[in-house]
Amino acid sequence: MSQRSERRGIHVDQSELLCKKGCGYYGNAAWQGLCSKCWREEYQRARQKQIQEDWALAEKLQREEEEAAYASNQGTQPTPPNQSALAPFSKFEEKKTNEKTRKVTTVKKFFSPSSRTTPKKESHESKTPSPSISRQSSIETDRVSRDFVDFLKSLQKLGREIHKQCRVFIESMASKKDLSADELSEYVQDFYQNMSDRLLTHFKGSSERVECVMDQVEKYIMTRLYKSVFCPETTDDEKKDLATQNRIRALHWVTIQMLCVPLDEDIPEVSDSVVKAITDVIEMDSKRVPRDKLACITSCSKHIFNAIRVTKREPASADDFLPTLIYIVLKANPPRLQSNIQYITRFCNPSRLMTGEDGYYFTNLCCAVAFIEKLDAQSLNLSPEDFEHYMSGLASPSRVEEKSTWPQSSSLVSPGLTQMYHNLELLTGLGERQQQVLDGARGLQAEMEEWQESVKQQVHGIVERYPLEVRPPALPIDSENTENDRLPPPLTPQVFAG
Repeated sequence: MSQRSERRGIHVDQSELLCKKGCGYYGNAAWQGLCSKCWREEYQRARQKQIQEDWALAEKLQREEEEAAYASNQGTQPTPPNQSALAPFSKFEEKKTNEKTRKVTTVKKFFSPSSRTTPKKESHESKTPSPSISRQSSIETDRVSRDFVDFLKSLQKLGREIHKQCRVFIESMASKKDLSADELSEYVQDFYQNMSDRLLTHFKGSSERVECVMDQVEKYIMTRLYKSVFCPETTDDEKKDLATQNRIRALHWVTIQMLCVPLDEDIPEVSDSVVKAITDVIEMDSKRVPRDKLACITSCSKHIFNAIRVTKREPASADDFLPTLIYIVLKANPPRLQSNIQYITRFCNPSRLMTGEDGYYFTNLCCAVAFIEKLDAQSLNLSPEDFEHYMSGLASPSRVEEKSTWPQSSSLVSPGLTQMYHNLELLTGLGERQQQVLDGARGLQAEMEEWQESVKQQVHGIVERYPLEVRPPALPIDSENTENDRLPPPLTPQVFAG
């Protein structure tokens, strides 16, 4: 199907990007389609319910323990001789009571604030970053701390109070490294909420000033906590990163035409925008603050909209944006994509994810990743057979209609990226040539096997026609006779007549 009008493109209704509760904010797949506000409410409600149920269980065990203890004490009174057989049963009850007491104590300790931790993994202690990375992060942390102090000087007394609260919070988080990612996120979000409420009261409802201060608070806190909360060992973020990276690598053959992407990369401005979009989404991993990671996503999306606008010579629509974003993600294969998305989801100021362009672009990125994970033949307008062949590497799509996906020349493209794309084109050609060599080698191997079988059959036929006769060995000859045979015959004396 060659004409684009006949192809079924990727379409997502804008209502699907909003919170399922109908609050009007943007939802998130990590929050089961809810916005951060509704998700926190649901999470806290479920958490309170679980705590109540567990406390009810603890109280029930406590009552059973008391009843068992009372029954055990009654059993220790002097008993008649005919009841002496109950003594072993009393010991059994005492043992059972001790067991229940240990269970009650364990449950109570679990729900005490000081013990809600998970076992620490030994591998976490063995992780030691290289000196250069540690030095670089230390320099960045010091710079952010100085900038934060300079910013708070303008707030005078309020600034000193904010700085004190942030330092206390960071020190308290140092003792919570072994908590689950959701619990760490809950602590950070609670701090954001409490700080925002206090600032809103101080600034008398000026949301702009509150947002400005909260941006600096987020930058300071998350720069200091980045090492301990990004891709924590209590999660499977790293496993998801590898799965997504392998999935994108397996989809390297997907073309613009398959996704119905409205881009013409022969136009220099479009090609430059595509390169910049790829660079932005890759650079997201190098940022430490959730807001800075969001800024990379926003910048990438704006370059995509510009590329579509230049190609179509009209403003881009949402139906054009999502497939193009998918195409950019497939071409970039950003490092630690799932970890970065989870990091933003857990520790970003929730107001940024619920509204505004940052929230819209981030929600679309989550949709793009979800689409890539579920991408199939139907979504690419392919037959199941072709899709399986492309995924397994047995075949590659025709390049007749495919235009060059790499920029040819531009003053705005860095030489490093240009060289990288040139090397990728060479690798693609080498891959095709390698496949041809492998096919030829397999054919040659088949011919050799046929020739070997043919020679074997010919030799077998000759042996059957002319069987080999094996004669018994000759008898050994006596060595003395042999020596005598070798000597000349003896001379007989001749008698001459006189």
